[in-house]
Amino acid sequence: MRSLYHSPDAPLEIRRRHPHLDFTFGDNLSMANLHIVCPQCQRTNRIPEDRVLDAPQCGVCKSPLLDGRPVEADSNALSAHIERSDLPVVVDFWAPWCGPCRAMAPAFLQVARGLATRMRFVKVNTEAEPALANRYGIRGIPTLIVFRGGREIGRTSGAMDATQLEAWVARTAAQA
Repeated sequence: MRSLYHSPDAPLEIRRRHPHLDFTFGDNLSMANLHIVCPQCQRTNRIPEDRVLDAPQCGVCKSPLLDGRPVEADSNALSAHIERSDLPVVVDFWAPWCGPCRAMAPAFLQVARGLATRMRFVKVNTEAEPALANRYGIRGIPTLIVFRGGREIGRTSGAMDATQLEAWVARTAAQA
């Protein structure tokens, strides 16, 4: 049985809305599947909409796709997640020597776990990946950037607690 989201009689806005997410996707989203990049092997997996909450695994390496842990990314991994994922990607640009970055890490992990099926959370160590920091114009850390559909939709700098971070991510994702 097809859901309202797949019905050809449903308004286009409803057909584009993913039932597990709080925002509407653009035209490039397949109605039956979400494209989710594996956090381990960076392969793109097609996951049926109705299976997102069923702990999907990568078809190649069998790693959990949505386990709630932030992905530690290098240049290739970050590009894969930003460009090929249907989920919005929240990137934390940080450094190990940065006190506010270390203070915000538990809040970032908490929010990542809470929104695991709605967004991908990624951490980029600017000490290990200075070219990425330069490419995205990172002038201070921690800096958070939200990407959707391969483009930046929001940015903020400074440490936040879990409540502030979750509110900022929700506002940013809703306005794009």
